[in-house]
Amino acid sequence: MILAVLKMIGCLALLMFGMKMMSEGLQKLTGGHLRAVLGTMTKHRVGGLLTGTFVTAAVQSSTATTVMTVSFVNAGLLTLKQAIPVIMGANIGTTATAWIMSIFGFQFNMSSFVWPFFALGIILTYVRKNSVKSFGEFVFGFAFMFLGLTTLRENAVAMDLAHNQSIINFFATTGGWGMLSTLLFLLLGGILTMCVQSSAAIMAITLILCSSGVLPIYQGIALVMGENIGTTVTSNLAALSASTQARRAALAHMLFNVFGVVWVLIIFHPFVNMVCHFVGFDPAFVPQTEDEIARASVRVTYALSGFHTAFNLCNVLILIWFIKPMETLICKIIKEKEDGEDFSIKFISGGLMSTAELSLYEARKEINLFAERTLKMFRFVPELLEMKDEDDFVKLFARIEKYEGISDSMEIEIANYLNKVSEGRLSPESKRNIQSMLREISEIESIGDACYNMARAINRKFRSKEDFIEEQYKHIKHIMQLCDKALTHMIGVLNDDPQINVKSTLNFEYEINDYRKLLKEKNVADIESQKYSYQMGVHYMDVVNDCEKLGDYIVNVVEAHVNRRLSSV
Repeated sequence: MILAVLKMIGCLALLMFGMKMMSEGLQKLTGGHLRAVLGTMTKHRVGGLLTGTFVTAAVQSSTATTVMTVSFVNAGLLTLKQAIPVIMGANIGTTATAWIMSIFGFQFNMSSFVWPFFALGIILTYVRKNSVKSFGEFVFGFAFMFLGLTTLRENAVAMDLAHNQSIINFFATTGGWGMLSTLLFLLLGGILTMCVQSSAAIMAITLILCSSGVLPIYQGIALVMGENIGTTVTSNLAALSASTQARRAALAHMLFNVFGVVWVLIIFHPFVNMVCHFVGFDPAFVPQTEDEIARASVRVTYALSGFHTAFNLCNVLILIWFIKPMETLICKIIKEKEDGEDFSIKFISGGLMSTAELSLYEARKEINLFAERTLKMFRFVPELLEMKDEDDFVKLFARIEKYEGISDSMEIEIANYLNKVSEGRLSPESKRNIQSMLREISEIESIGDACYNMARAINRKFRSKEDFIEEQYKHIKHIMQLCDKALTHMIGVLNDDPQINVKSTLNFEYEINDYRKLLKEKNVADIESQKYSYQMGVHYMDVVNDCEKLGDYIVNVVEAHVNRRLSSV
C-alpha cells in the first residue's frame, strides 16, 4: 500500500512537471506576443475577458496570465478596473486543462502515443533556433503531462480503488452528511490545492477518483470548488509581501471565486444536475455491465470538467457587470500605501514568478523603476545647491544620503534576484539579458553615487565660510540641466520608448564633456584672476567632475540595455 501511494505521488509530480514545462515552453515561444496582446486588447471589459481566456488556455497557466496582468497594472499600463476582466477570463481559460485531461487522458489510451512525442521533443531541443527549441520544450512537457496522467490512472486501476472497502466506507460515511459533507470536501479541496500549489494536479486526482467509481459526483464537484478557492489562497499568501496593486489583483481573484462558491452552494444539487444533464451523465444511474461502467467513467469526467467551465462562465456573466463596485470594494479593503520617499523593491517583492521568463519581465520593470527613482534623487541636488537655511539644508542632505544607502541595497536585491532567475531554465537570449541587466543596475547605482558625491561637495562648500560666485552657480545649474536631460533620455531608452533615438545618447555625453572641459579651463583662469579662492574652485570642480562622470555612467547603462557599443553605431 505504501509503495502504491509513493507511485501515486510520483505520477502526480510527473504530471505537475509536465504542465510547468509546457507553460514555460509556450511562454518562451510567445511571451513577448502575449504581453503585447495583454497590453492592447484589455481596454474594454469584453476584450480583457477574451484576452485572459485565450492567453490562459494557450499557456495552460492562469498564474502566468495573472502575473503578466499585475505587471501591467504596476507599470501603470492597465488600471485595476481593466485587469479584473482579464483575471475573470483567466479563470475560464484554466478550465481548458480539465477538458484536455478528460478528453485525451480518459477517452484515449495515451501510453502508446507519448513516446513519439518524447522523441520529437528531444530532436527539437537540439535545434539551434530558440523558437524551435522552445517548441521542443512544450512538446516534452506535453508528453510528460500525459505520461503522468496515464500512469496515475493505471496506478489507480491497479490499486482497485472501487473495491477498497476502507476508502468506500470513508466516502460513504462522509457523503451522508448533507450540506456538511459538501462543505467538508470543499475545505479538503482547498487545503490539498494549497499544499500541492496546483489546482490542475488536484483536478487530476478528482477525475481519477470519480472515474474509478469510488468518489460520488457531488463530493467530487465539492472538491473542484475547493480547488478554485485553494488556488486563490496560494496567490494571496504569495502577494502579502508584494505591491499594493499585486495584492489587490490577488484579492480580486479570490473574491471572484468565493462569490461563485457561495451562490453555487445555495443551488448546489440543481446546478450540478443541470450540468450533468448537458454532458449526458446521470448521477443516480448505477452501471451494471462493463460497457456501462466504461461509459460512466468517461462521462463523469465530462461532468466534472463541464461543472468547472459552467461555474466560471456563470460567475463571469454575473460579475462582469459589477467591475466598478468590485474595484471600489477592493481598494477600500487594501488601501494604497504612501509611496513618498520609498525606495523599496516593488515588482519583485513577491519572489520568483511562475516561470523564469516572467521573472525576467518583473526584473526589467524593477530596473526601470530603479532608474526613475535615481533621477528623482538627482533632482534633489540642484535644490540643495540653492538652500541657504541650515535646517532645511541638513534635512535635504540627509534625504540624499539615505537614498544613496538604500540605492546600494536595491542594487544588491535586484542582483540577487537575477542570480536566482539565472538558475532556472532560460533561453540563450534571456541569459544574455540577465548579463545586460546586471551591468545596468551596477551603472545605475554608480549614478546614485555620483549624485551623493555632488551633494557632499556642496555640503563642504556650505560648511566653509565662502560661497560660490553667481557665475559659478550659473555654470553648475547649466551642466546639471544637461545631466537631467541625459537621465530622462536614458529612462526613455530603458522603457523602450519608440520616440527615443538611442544614437543621440552620445550627443548628451559629448555636450556634458565639452562643457566640463570649458569650465575646467575657465576655472584655472578665474582662480588666477582671483575671482574666487582656490578652495572654492576645488568644491566647484568637484561638482562639475561628478556631473561628467554621471554622463559616462548614463552611456554605460544605455550600452548595456541595447547590448552594443554606441561608438560603433
